[in-house]
Amino acid sequence: MATRRTFIKNTLFTVTGLTILPSYVVSGVKRSEVFKAPSDKLNIAGIGIGGKGHPNLVGMNTENIIGLCDVDWKYADNCFKEFPQAKRYKDWRRMFDEIGKDIDGIMISTPDHTHAIIAATALTMDKHVYCQKPLTHSIYESRLLTKLAEKHKVATQMGNQGNSGDGVRQLCEWIWNGEIGEVKEVHAWTNRPIWPQGLQRPTAKMKVPPTLDWDLFLGPAPFRPYHEVYTPWNWRGWWDFGTGAFGDMACHVLDPVYQALKLKYPHSIQGSSSPINTESPPQSEKVEFRFPQRDNLPKVAMPEVSVHWYDGGLMPDRPDQLPDGTDLMRDGLGGCLFVGSKDILLCDCGGFNPRLLSGREPDVPQSLRRVPGATGYTDGYHEQDWVRACKESPESRVETSANFSYSGPFNEMVLLGVLAIRLQNLKKILRWDGDNMKFTNISPSEELVIISENSFKVIEGHPHFDEKTEKFNALAAANEYIKHTYREGWILPAMPG
Repeated sequence: MATRRTFIKNTLFTVTGLTILPSYVVSGVKRSEVFKAPSDKLNIAGIGIGGKGHPNLVGMNTENIIGLCDVDWKYADNCFKEFPQAKRYKDWRRMFDEIGKDIDGIMISTPDHTHAIIAATALTMDKHVYCQKPLTHSIYESRLLTKLAEKHKVATQMGNQGNSGDGVRQLCEWIWNGEIGEVKEVHAWTNRPIWPQGLQRPTAKMKVPPTLDWDLFLGPAPFRPYHEVYTPWNWRGWWDFGTGAFGDMACHVLDPVYQALKLKYPHSIQGSSSPINTESPPQSEKVEFRFPQRDNLPKVAMPEVSVHWYDGGLMPDRPDQLPDGTDLMRDGLGGCLFVGSKDILLCDCGGFNPRLLSGREPDVPQSLRRVPGATGYTDGYHEQDWVRACKESPESRVETSANFSYSGPFNEMVLLGVLAIRLQNLKKILRWDGDNMKFTNISPSEELVIISENSFKVIEGHPHFDEKTEKFNALAAANEYIKHTYREGWILPAMPG
């Protein structure tokens, strides 16, 4: 059975007058033409409930939480206690088999590498889907979820809660009104990672805890022996399970950039970082995206723009207009600088608290829909906007702002940032064909050299460095990063035609 590495090497509720269908019709399993009263509640099941999934479900607790699934029942115990009436599972496939007909919506907050297979399966069952960020682990998976959501006409939402906030809407209205002029340069940053990265695969053998199903945790990823360093929580620091600091935070920090500047696919990317290896993302990194000119808006042009990312303690240079002492990390998460031809806009993570460095306060009328209560970076309102959308008929639904038609393409951009780091040793600006999901300037004969082991010792007062590397076919590696080879027994639903 080939692993990814050998593969690479070898080649009725009413909102604004809209009427909602009962739960069994909303879910796509239409068993009757009878309508229920507006107070009808959704039946929601949560998958991955030990971490972020728990507060997500609390944000949905106006509805019936009927199923809970997690591979680690010790880690999930608090959520089990929160919803004692819900049926408990370790395998989401068994849950779908046993109570799938009763489920209207699925909340997914598993590690990144299992988002797509669960969400895609749920979509093919006509279930509404709320999926944590990053939406998927690979670019192909994001494209798949975008297409499936379009086909099945269900309500979807990625879990980047700032997307429902007032801040990003105000920021967009300012930029679209021409308040800072044309934007040709953006800088964005985060303080992540706050978990270990740059790790090497542990060699020590450990016994799997009795409360954890290790094989189900691995899911479609290649098999590796269990070690406590992988889960819970620290799976983000491993390429096979997570997408590092970039995948974790760019879905929050870059959301106002993607939205306000009406971006789609970049035409090129490049990245650099602290030392990177075959197992784990680096401790710090920089990425540059370059996007082509977009259609001009009535009050402002949309010229070619470069977007610069920093994490792991790296930060952009401070502009001259920024007052001394201004903390660019004042919310403890990150932020953005939009450099316009007339002014510079600074915001916190997720677009909250936009302000102009000139000190001027724009007076721009609201033109975008506001989500009730979405004034801070908290859980609840983002989830409830998805609940509302689930209860509206597909023909008249007011879509959530982070629905998969938006968050799918946006997540492709985020994952391209991850690829810019993983492919940096090719030492080139990578040219990207977004429509066809491929790099256009990686040849079939190129090699990608990546550190596999790196150790340092002092022996008799002298330093000794021991660095080992592995060579990969660069094009095969890039293609595998774009579309993963799943472990035997794990099959992703097909891309709609």
